Amino acid sequence: MFFTKLLILFIIVPVVEIYVLIEIGRKIGAWSTIGIIIFTGILGAYLVKKQGFLILKKIQNDLNEGILPGDSLIQGAIILAGGILLVTPGFITDTIGFIFLIPVGRRVVKNYLLNWLKGKIREGNFYYKEF
Repeated sequence: MFFTKLLILFIIVPVVEIYVLIEIGRKIGAWSTIGIIIFTGILGAYLVKKQGFLILKKIQNDLNEGILPGDSLIQGAIILAGGILLVTPGFITDTIGFIFLIPVGRRVVKNYLLNWLKGKIREGNFYYKEF
């Protein structure tokens, strides 16, 4: 199962991305496609920086008030994943990356992750190992 997920991640996703890039390049031209990729990369970097600093400030405020910043840490991880997706050239990864950066999208992803994690815990498939 783990091998299948890695196969999808490292082979199928890049192949689909290349296909989409070629098709969009045929429709709007190579230079326009490259321009969009560069623009989304710059916009993504700006949004990651802005959202990341907001989350860091929220984590600091929570810690100063003695509150465990669990929600903010999850959101920070989602923002980091969104940033990684935006750095990867391609329209599909950019779309998913932007979804991870907007607050509404982050909330949906966070709820999905929490439900997935709760299901793993209920099934007994979640293991914690101390170092």
